[in-house]
Amino acid sequence: MTLPARFVTFEGGEGAGKTTQIKRLGEKLAQAGIAAIATREPGGSPGAEAIRNLLVAGEVGRWDPTTEAFLMIAARRDHWLKTIKPALDAGKWVLSDRFHDSTRAYQGHGRGVADADIEALRRLAIGETKPDLTLILDLPVADGLGRAQARLKAKASGEDRFERMDTGFHERMRQGFLAIAKAEPKRCVVIDARADMDAVHAAVVAAVNERLGVTL
Repeated sequence: MTLPARFVTFEGGEGAGKTTQIKRLGEKLAQAGIAAIATREPGGSPGAEAIRNLLVAGEVGRWDPTTEAFLMIAARRDHWLKTIKPALDAGKWVLSDRFHDSTRAYQGHGRGVADADIEALRRLAIGETKPDLTLILDLPVADGLGRAQARLKAKASGEDRFERMDTGFHERMRQGFLAIAKAEPKRCVVIDARADMDAVHAAVVAAVNERLGVTL
């Protein structure tokens, strides 16, 4: 029996380990014969990657919160049209490092853009689209920022605009993700990202198996 396409998003603060866990889940799906693509936000399509450069680099205050939200939504619209929807239509699973919940947590809870405004932008960009499963990798702000800074130092990428925002922003953002999970428990699973990579991977696979009806 052919499995239906699934849209799985990974959310959480800086340094939560989303990229690593997406890679490992993708490998697990491949072993099970399930076609999947991995993608990211902001980015994931040529147009969205161009917008990404405006968002993740440069001075912390280069955009006011509403302009930042507009840029995020523009990138998401292109990402959805050019990458996510075609893959789902082709029967593939899509594993995305961030999606609309990040806008709700970062620009909404973190930077104060009103919920109603973010909801209006969502409807314009992606309609009623929601992931089949959202895995929120949660860990204390100090731990996450420490991991993120070490990673950025090793890569010297310059993509550290959000990491340089104050700890109050990051704490509000973390609480935003937890509030989303509490409000939508059928879609969201919170995973303790303080554990080692193998333990986090096991929790991810268990959540995918339970919520999406597969055996990986």
